[in-house]
Amino acid sequence: MKRAMTIAGSDSGGGAGIQADLKTFAAHGVFGTSAITALTAQNTIGVQGVFEIPPEFVAAQIDSIVRDIGADAIKTGMIANAAIIEVVAAKVREYGLFPLVVDPVMVAKGGDPLLREEARETLVKVLLPLATVLTPNLPEAEALCGFSIATPEDARRAAREILRMGPKAVVVKGGHFEGEESADLLFDGEDFLVFSARRIESKNTHGTGCTFASAVAARLALGNPLREAVAGAKDYVSRLIAASVDLGLGQGHGPMNHFAIARLGL
Repeated sequence: MKRAMTIAGSDSGGGAGIQADLKTFAAHGVFGTSAITALTAQNTIGVQGVFEIPPEFVAAQIDSIVRDIGADAIKTGMIANAAIIEVVAAKVREYGLFPLVVDPVMVAKGGDPLLREEARETLVKVLLPLATVLTPNLPEAEALCGFSIATPEDARRAAREILRMGPKAVVVKGGHFEGEESADLLFDGEDFLVFSARRIESKNTHGTGCTFASAVAARLALGNPLREAVAGAKDYVSRLIAASVDLGLGQGHGPMNHFAIARLGL
């Protein structure tokens, strides 16, 4: 059985973070493991508290998983602070944990910060050069490249700038753009590929970024080439959003029903 590991924060509300990652792995038929970097008191309304796990314990979790179960792909999400980023990068190098999908989680859906400001430089210098693919949304891409992204050409420029930071490929997600279509841009240093889907109006979109990145990781673990993995992940998230419009959980940005897809088929 193929295995995927998520190194990320826990969402007590179950919509994002390792909870979303493990559900996504399971939906893809991949055995999921987790190294938790932070605990959050979180629901659909926002993040009420964050407890960062000591870096040495994050390392211990990764050691335990790799030395026994192993991993065919890795996905990182919320890493919280510079010390944890350093530890994760060291373990990636030590064990050769590739392919590596890096979701540069900086803020929650409601705007609450999930990465310390001083840790951004460490993220760029230490972890991004190890990434097989980086999956920023528009605000994260803007924070990384330092300029506003308002058009598809801006997204292409951002992808070029981000690739210079070291990842082998980048997906600039277009969910924050206006319009009837939601388009994600993949750049691998040679080609630009656009993956579009009809935009679905729903308040139940909490965890879409985590789910997309973990779907890419699951498909890479299954042996899909990167382009196919990104295309499949885009389709998976789009169908999840459509299946979760009337889920009715929480008062704010609701979660998605990851196992609705089991009825639809991957």
